[in-house]
Amino acid sequence: MVSVNQTGSSIAKGESLPDTSEFSDAFARFFTVDTTLTLPPPIVRSLDKYSDVIVIRHPGVGSAQEAAKHSGVPVINAGDGIGEHPTQALLDIYTIREELGTVNGLDIVMVGDLKHGRTTHSLVKLLTLYNVRLHYVSPPSLSMPREILEIVAQAGISQKEYTSLDDVAPFVDVLYMTRIQKERFSSEEDYVAVSKPYVLNVAVMNKMKPNMVVLHPLPRIDEIEKEVDLDPRAAYFRQMKHGLHVRMALLLLILGKA
Repeated sequence: MVSVNQTGSSIAKGESLPDTSEFSDAFARFFTVDTTLTLPPPIVRSLDKYSDVIVIRHPGVGSAQEAAKHSGVPVINAGDGIGEHPTQALLDIYTIREELGTVNGLDIVMVGDLKHGRTTHSLVKLLTLYNVRLHYVSPPSLSMPREILEIVAQAGISQKEYTSLDDVAPFVDVLYMTRIQKERFSSEEDYVAVSKPYVLNVAVMNKMKPNMVVLHPLPRIDEIEKEVDLDPRAAYFRQMKHGLHVRMALLLLILGKA
């Protein structure tokens, strides 16, 4: 186990102790490189002598891909900055299937910081393999990157952008909430001004279909009010549990044990 800089943990991001996903983070960081490292090839070549799999969570976009070029063992990307989070996308798809029985034919809405949200970037790419309709709700300054929109367009998937949750409430099947990342704002006032319109509460839930589900990659800060947790459509803690099983299955597959 290589030590990890905990300044990047979920608790450091503002997650409350009852919500904390650090247990799942600890699993993801098994055989993980310290997030402060720049991953020069000698470090990766040393790590692969001690392990069967390297799991990397690192702030640099493309860091896991670069590490894989120099590793003699499989490398799993557990999050590379604002780039990708592919194992999260796998468990998200699994959760949708468990909750609704299928992924095809659904209206899937993503809310929050879509510009920097690596979980949404990976999930959108994976969803292009299905017959879905994608909807993005965010402040204009935090909209989905153009390169991601182009990938969806090339796949022939319907996609639309919005700035209000009320616009999508009546037809959403899967509401994928994400936190607007406070650390990216220079002041508390700027953060509050942008994040306040994108809070999910009971009033908004009452406008939605009875058989829809709410997902969140966690940590959840203020974007979902605690009262929503009591709604059976709130699936984010079940989603977190699925993450353990999906990542176990991925390790078994990679190690040839499946």
